[in-house]
Amino acid sequence: MKAVRSALIQTAVVPDREAMVQKHLDLIAQAARRGAQIICLQELFCDVYFAATQFRSWHRGAEPVPGPTVERMREAARNHGVALVVPMHEEDQPGVYYNTAAVIDADGGLLGRYRKNHLPQQEGFEEKYYFRPGDLGYPVFQTQFARIGIFIDYDRHFPEVGRLLALQGADILYNPCTTVVSLSKYLWLFEQRAIAMANGVFVGTVNRVGMESTHPGLFYGSSYFCDPFGEILAQGAEDREEIVVADLNLDRIRQARELWPFFRDRRPETYSGLARG
Repeated sequence: MKAVRSALIQTAVVPDREAMVQKHLDLIAQAARRGAQIICLQELFCDVYFAATQFRSWHRGAEPVPGPTVERMREAARNHGVALVVPMHEEDQPGVYYNTAAVIDADGGLLGRYRKNHLPQQEGFEEKYYFRPGDLGYPVFQTQFARIGIFIDYDRHFPEVGRLLALQGADILYNPCTTVVSLSKYLWLFEQRAIAMANGVFVGTVNRVGMESTHPGLFYGSSYFCDPFGEILAQGAEDREEIVVADLNLDRIRQARELWPFFRDRRPETYSGLARG
């Protein structure tokens, strides 16, 4: 059996960058002491969810990748021997910003970035005002422990994303989110499990908790891991900060794909319509 122990960190957020970074460094250390090997933080982990309204001043908190916060996370990864998924507000160049996740290996090496491809633009989630759509495709990252793929929040509503990542060999998909009860709670336990089952992969999805002055909604946590059969392995509470830890038996990937041979029975030559505008 090849098993990977992984953790999701769900927290409440305050408008203090240094306090949030330090909080996560402490929680990463706690997760590492519990044996976690790959740790995923929540979307825009050290920022309040500012995209509920349009104020360009929020871009003052953006950073390059690599940059100061990523360097601190690289040091934490190296010190604890863990791989990290670090979602943040990235400044690519002056005036160009992305909703990004940096991926750091257990030796502190920066494996690369995923930039959120699908951006919501609706009441309370005005991300097209702040970010450009991702331009790096759907990369898969080989960590010391497993091959992983990232899709951020709104990306999960597009089934092509999970399929592309799985076809490229990802074992575990991480879905860092920032979402509220009124918008998505009904979908929360369906979508990510469906992605896991349709593609024979593990999924870890993480959401923040509590209320924030920048958004009228209630963030409801409920972070969880599910296996390729859709079984929930561990789940966080709706109303408190928590480190959600699960052991992911990667042999389950083969078992699921042998039971449900979806990859064998794919007919990509019939799907050309998917690429039409």
